[in-house]
Amino acid sequence: MPFNIPILLTWLRVALIPLVVGVFYLPDTWLSPHAKGVASTAIFIVAAVTDWFDGFLARRWNETSAFGAFLDPVADKLMVAGALLLLVEFDRVNAVVAFIIIGREIAISALREWMAQIGASKSVAVSSIGKIKTTAQMVAIPMLLYSDTLFGVIDTRLWGAWLLVIAAVLTVWSMFYYLQKAWPLIKEKAGRI
Repeated sequence: MPFNIPILLTWLRVALIPLVVGVFYLPDTWLSPHAKGVASTAIFIVAAVTDWFDGFLARRWNETSAFGAFLDPVADKLMVAGALLLLVEFDRVNAVVAFIIIGREIAISALREWMAQIGASKSVAVSSIGKIKTTAQMVAIPMLLYSDTLFGVIDTRLWGAWLLVIAAVLTVWSMFYYLQKAWPLIKEKAGRI
C-alpha cells in the first residue's frame, strides 16, 4: 500500500465519518442540538474539502496510484451513506431518497468493478451528470446536518431537502446513463455464458 499525502487525506476523510455521526449522539449537556448541527456540518465540510484536495495533490505531484483510485470513491461513498443514514434517523431525509442514493452507489460501484475486470472501465467513467449529482449531494448534506436558518434568511433544511431530491433524480438518471453505456458489453458477456 503506497503512503503519501493524498492517501493520508483520503484516510483522514474515512476517519472523519464516525465524527460526523458521533457528534449527534453526544449528551445535550455536552453540546446543544444546535451546536451538534454546527459541529457535524463543519466536520463534513472538512471531509468534503479533503476529497477535492487529495485528488488535486495526487495529480499535481504525480502520486496517483491504484490503491488511491480504489480508496477515494470508497471514502466518498462511506461519507455520503453515513451522513444519509444519520439524517434518516433524525427525520431530516426521507428514507426512500436515501435508499435511492445509497442503492445507486452500490450498483454503480459493482458495475464499475465488473467493467474493470473485463477491461472496459472507460465505458463507465464519471460523467458530467454524476459530477452535478455529487455537487448537489455535497451541498445538500451539510445543509441538512445544520438544519437551521443560516444568516437569518436561508432555511437550510428546506434548501437541503430540495437539493437532495434533485441529487436523487440525477442519481437515477446517471445510473441509467452508465447502464446504457455498459449494456452492449453486458449483452455480449451474457451471450458467452
